[in-house]
Amino acid sequence: FLQRVGYYRLSGYFYPFRQFDDGKRANEFVNGSQFEDVIALYLFDRKLRLMALDAIERIELAMQVEIAHLLGKRDQFAHENPAELHGNFSRQPHHGGLSNHKKWLEDYNKLIKRSSRKPFVAHNLEKYGKLPIWVAIEIWDFGTLSKIYAGLKQQDKVIIEAQFGLNEGKHLQTWLRSLNCIRNTAAHHSRLWNCNVMELASVPRSKPKLFSLKNSRPFLYFCIIQTMMQVICPNSTWGQRFIRLMDNFPEVDNKIIEIKDMGIVEGWKEWKIWK
Repeated sequence: FLQRVGYYRLSGYFYPFRQFDDGKRANEFVNGSQFEDVIALYLFDRKLRLMALDAIERIELAMQVEIAHLLGKRDQFAHENPAELHGNFSRQPHHGGLSNHKKWLEDYNKLIKRSSRKPFVAHNLEKYGKLPIWVAIEIWDFGTLSKIYAGLKQQDKVIIEAQFGLNEGKHLQTWLRSLNCIRNTAAHHSRLWNCNVMELASVPRSKPKLFSLKNSRPFLYFCIIQTMMQVICPNSTWGQRFIRLMDNFPEVDNKIIEIKDMGIVEGWKEWKIWK
């Protein structure tokens, strides 16, 4: 198993089994720890990462279409037009004198260059000189998506947010930024189940169940994923599969790891979003 996975990657799953010594993790393990428990935790986390990627891919595609449809009705090159975006994004300098939009365009143009040999990119560049937004979304990554969404005008954010039961035009942009963090963690095979989420999402008080959760723990973000999946893919069984995976969290004899370390709380399966 060490030869296949690698010691360093697996050491992240050893970590919670190590004893505390003066507030720090010692090299000795808590009595009763088993190598098989570490393997079980690793395999659980692997399934969790795949579940995250499965749902976030669908969210990414749906959000790309939402943005392209909304902006494309006004201007087929709206993503390059500062007038179609929020002034704080398109005009205020941030990056060495560049606005966030100009910095975004620099990164976007790198994506175009990287994809320039793809037939659909080459065709549209030849025809228009640049990519219409409904074509441009096909080369965006999740980070590009989350940044352009943050730069939308407030009224555009409100229109898109409303689909997910949000009405302030400020929360969904933090959700997307956080899901990009979750996606990157999963895509790079990093430990997800009890990680400290660095890009924190905001949740309105109108969603009291979600509002009560710690936004530094992964469980909130799986609740956010499920909230969005119910709108984007209402017939998906993703939520049911997530529940089954949680039901199979590794049980270890010394109880040194518990599912609550993910940020899960009592009674969560009875919440409306998981029904």
